[in-house]
Amino acid sequence: MAKMQQIRMRDPFILQAAPGEYVLYGTTDENLWGGPGTGFDCYTSSDLEEWAGPFPAWRPARGFWADTQFWAPEVHAYKGRFYMFATMATSTASPKVRGTCVLVADTPTGPFEPLSDGPVTPTNVPCLDGTLYVDEHQVPWIVYSRGAEGVPGGEPGPQDGEMYARQLTTDLSAPAGDPVLIFTSKSAPWSKPMILPPGVEPKPELNLAKHPHFTDGAFLIKSASGSLLMLWSAFGEAGYAMGVARSDSGSVLGPWVQNEKPLWAKNGGHGMVLHDSSGKNYLVFHAPNDTPNERVQMVEVLINTHGLELLQDNL
Repeated sequence: MAKMQQIRMRDPFILQAAPGEYVLYGTTDENLWGGPGTGFDCYTSSDLEEWAGPFPAWRPARGFWADTQFWAPEVHAYKGRFYMFATMATSTASPKVRGTCVLVADTPTGPFEPLSDGPVTPTNVPCLDGTLYVDEHQVPWIVYSRGAEGVPGGEPGPQDGEMYARQLTTDLSAPAGDPVLIFTSKSAPWSKPMILPPGVEPKPELNLAKHPHFTDGAFLIKSASGSLLMLWSAFGEAGYAMGVARSDSGSVLGPWVQNEKPLWAKNGGHGMVLHDSSGKNYLVFHAPNDTPNERVQMVEVLINTHGLELLQDNL
């Protein structure tokens, strides 16, 4: 068993599989930026304090299309099964592809198997961090980021990172519509140009725009008034940070209004909100943002009409 602070992980996601039964997923490869992808592990807990594991939730079969940048797995219960949305990339195929694909399992700890035929995000540009949202009409959407990277040998990435929504088929196996741009990073007053973690140098093939703003780590939840809230990450005055956008229409397509200040301002991000068995809500995220020092953090939050309110100051 391990305490949360003993688990090195980025992009954490906790699923409450049943009352008092929790499963933790995240980015755990040792060389997560460009090394060979191992797969995804999970941990289990009954109290959110002591965690058993790691247990292998998914390992790629020989010949699987992706081999690196296995990032940000999150698992959603949907129509009686468990669906993992995870970012993956190719290192050798031409053209190189990075995007979010969908895997499925009958239990929350797996083993997961590929469901989609490659990414359900566009394959002509690098994408990341897709999350599932099912609207009031039971229509499934993937919300994902077009961060800052360009196509190798082509146009540089966007100077202003983008957030998109795309409708999926009802079985989550494929896109069912074109991507819709719902907002950009600069629409948030707190968003600043990207600062890479210490020790991470941008490779020329990333083809970054100069001083790009960034988007990643979307997570959607309803407010007490019925507005749709999106927790998402970019860079602020003190490094990696999380902010909240609000769609008062309740639609994933917006229009989206950004909070003036970040929810979490200092060197932590890629969060989600867990509603636990006792009725409390927790912001779950990684901090610091420095590799290999990332650890899972949990901070109690209130969900109110306009967004999320921390019940603890930034670390």
